[in-house]
Formats: sequence, structure tokens, C-alpha cells
Amino acid sequence: MESNNSFDILSEGRMPFSVEAEQSVIGSIIIDPTCLNLVQTMIKPDYFYIENHQKIYSTLTRMYETNVPIDFITLLERLKSEGVYDDAGGKSYLTQLVQCVPTTANLENYISIVRDKHIVRSLMKAAQNIIKDINENAETSGDLLDKAEQRIYEIRQGRNSGDLVLIKDVIVNETYDRLMKVADPETHNDYVGIPSGIAELDKTLTGLNKSDLIILGARPGMGKTSFALNIARNVAVNGGKRVCFFSLEMSRDQLAQRLLSNEAAIESSHLRDSSLMTVDEWTRLAMAAEQLSKTQMYLDETPSITVPEMKAKLRRLGNVDLVIIDYLGLMHSATVKESRVQEVSDITRNLKIMAKELKVPVIACAQLSRGTEGKNVKSHKPQLSDLRDSGSIEQDADIVLFLYREKYYDTENTDPENVADPNKAECIVAKNRHGECKTIPLYWDGQFTRFTSQATGYEEH
Repeated sequence: MESNNSFDILSEGRMPFSVEAEQSVIGSIIIDPTCLNLVQTMIKPDYFYIENHQKIYSTLTRMYETNVPIDFITLLERLKSEGVYDDAGGKSYLTQLVQCVPTTANLENYISIVRDKHIVRSLMKAAQNIIKDINENAETSGDLLDKAEQRIYEIRQGRNSGDLVLIKDVIVNETYDRLMKVADPETHNDYVGIPSGIAELDKTLTGLNKSDLIILGARPGMGKTSFALNIARNVAVNGGKRVCFFSLEMSRDQLAQRLLSNEAAIESSHLRDSSLMTVDEWTRLAMAAEQLSKTQMYLDETPSITVPEMKAKLRRLGNVDLVIIDYLGLMHSATVKESRVQEVSDITRNLKIMAKELKVPVIACAQLSRGTEGKNVKSHKPQLSDLRDSGSIEQDADIVLFLYREKYYDTENTDPENVADPNKAECIVAKNRHGECKTIPLYWDGQFTRFTSQATGYEEH
């Protein structure tokens, strides 16, 4: 009996709505069609609870968007032509809508009531679905929490409707205020991009900026994961920031081994077979482990994770400074798509939305096509067209970086005069919404799987 009562509270008959407010919004539009300029920015058809109000409002917006004059008679005729005249209540009900408006001057208040009732109904429906999911007992508690958080978050996001803002107000209230805080030593670090640890890259990108989607592309074995881990380490250790690393390919243990190899300067092969380690290496390992243990670096090895699942975990953790995903090709869309191209387009679009919503830089590693490996190509250096699966990767990204090592393609050359330097690497900034595109020299230390600035690790001969 208790279960039935709990569902009675959520039944359709108990859904909150205001007939008067809905009537007044539509009536105001019929009296003064320019009211739609405000109403359309704040209300969608499904915000109305009463079905005939949804139909009348939808018809009014279509008339307005196609420059059809709106008054009592034209609306009446359009409803007839669309076959919804009777459903909308007929002539007598339209007359009632106009007569029930106390004054169009209070339109914003009517809109506010309609919006608030819609939000409450949405919360009730979300609660109903959450209870249904629990009773079906088909998912783990973690999955239930993720879905519940996502439902609530989507309702909250629906409340945010951006308005047009005068440039003067943006400059005075936002831009100038931010510039002052950047100039202030006490607040400087809170308003500039996070340093990646690669000096010239930071200078080019002005750091890793909030809300940016950064694509890191390379061929398999070029060092994508190592470069991403290097950045994660620098941001967490040197910057003291909170970093989340989502690995869809490698396990947490493998990532930890890479980080320890880098931090302790121990060959990765020795960490895979610890019987090879010397006493000095064990000492360095302990020191590196202590150093990394003090950081706020979080690792996640969930396979085939979707963007909504990722977003739910990040919101639950809170105050994240950097998100890294390794790698894009192993992610799946939360909804079924007809092709992999459409799926990748959906993923990159939602990653960009996630970066903007959470105000955090997101670095996503991406595989490049084999186009760079052809023997007849003039240069093996990657280009934007080499990004696999979808052009949306290039389109949605704020920044695209490519890793390139000449030695990767120079495996058969035995001439000591022309052999490629195994330590020489490049980070190619192929797209940069914040500044110039350029090639940044790097030093590749394969022994410890790490990249460093050329100034600290590689010098021209």
C-alpha cells in the first residue's frame, strides 16, 4: 500500500500547473504579438501543461517566424488550416484567452509562473523514473546514481536561457573585471590557463584554458598516452591542481607504472619485472610514490564510457581543474547512431558542451589515419585531415595538437650520417582559437616514456 501511495503523489492528476498563467501568456501574445520576442526566449511549447495551450503556442510561434500577421482572426484561420481548431478549443476559447489577461504589463510574471510549474513537474517525473529504475532492480547503485544526477542536471540546465547582452555591459561587468583579477598577483592563477609544463606550448596556448576542448592526435606508438600523462603529472604535481584521467585502453595499474617510471627515472621494463630493480631504484621509487600520493590525480579505467557517465562522475567529484581522455576512438555515444561518423560527431559535440558546462579544459587523445604513413607522401607530418572518423573532431575542438617523431618513420635507415635523432620530437599546434599555429620542439625520453621541453632535454647540435 505504501508503494501505491508514493506513486499516487506522482500521478498525472496531481501535477502542478496554473491555468490562469498559461492563458495569460497566450492571451498576451494574441493582444500584442511583439510579446513573443520575450516569450520565445523563456518558454518552449512543452512548458505548457494543457495540451491545447501547447498547440496554440506552437501555431503562434510558426506564424511569427514566417512573418504572418497575428491577431484573433488570423490565428483562428491558421488553427483551422492546420486541423487543430477543435483541439485548441475553438473560437469561444480563443475569445476567453484574450479576455482573461489582466494586463500585458505583467507578462514576465506570467512567464515565471509557467516556467516554475514546468520545472516542478519535470522534477516529479524525474523522481518517478528514478523510483521505476530502482524497482526494476536491473542496474547497480552506481548506475542509478549516475542516471539520477544526469536527470536532475538536465532539468537545471534547461533553466539557463542566455539573453542578449549589450557590449558595454560585457566589457564593464565581465571583461574588465577579469583583466583586473588577472593583473592582481593574489588572484592571477585563478584566471589564467593552467600550465602544461611545456614552456613554449604554454606560451602559444596561454596555458590550458577553462572550457577548451583540446584534441591530441598521433599515430599508434607515437606517445599520445605518455604526453597526456606528462601533462597530468605536471598539472597535479607542479600546479597542485585536481586532474581526472579517463583511460579506456590501459588499466589503472599500467598508468601508475608509467607515472612512476617518469617520476623516479626508472626504466619501464624494470617496473614490469621488479626483480631487475636495484637498491637505488627502489629508493627512488619510494620517493616518487610519496610525491605522487600527495597529488589530487584521479584515474578511471571504465571501458566504453559515455560523456553523460563521465560528466556525472566529474560533477560528483567537484572542483576539477583538468580532464584527460585516452582515447576518443574507444568512447561510445549515449544514444544509438547510424554510423561511426555520426557517433563520433555526437561524442565530440558533447565533450565540448561538457568542457563549457563544467568550465574545465578537456584533453582528448585521438588516433590518426594511416594517410601519414604512405611511402609516396612528401611528409609524414600529420595534418587536420588525418583525424579519423569525423570532421567534427576538427570542428568542435578549440585546439588540435599533433605529436611527431621523425625516428618513428626512420626504422630502416642504417646510414649514421642521415639517421634520425631518436630523442627529437615535435608538438604541432595545427589549430588554435586563441593564437598562432606553430611547431614546438620537444625532447623524447623513450627510456622513461616522457616528453620535455627542448630547453630542458634536447639541444641542437
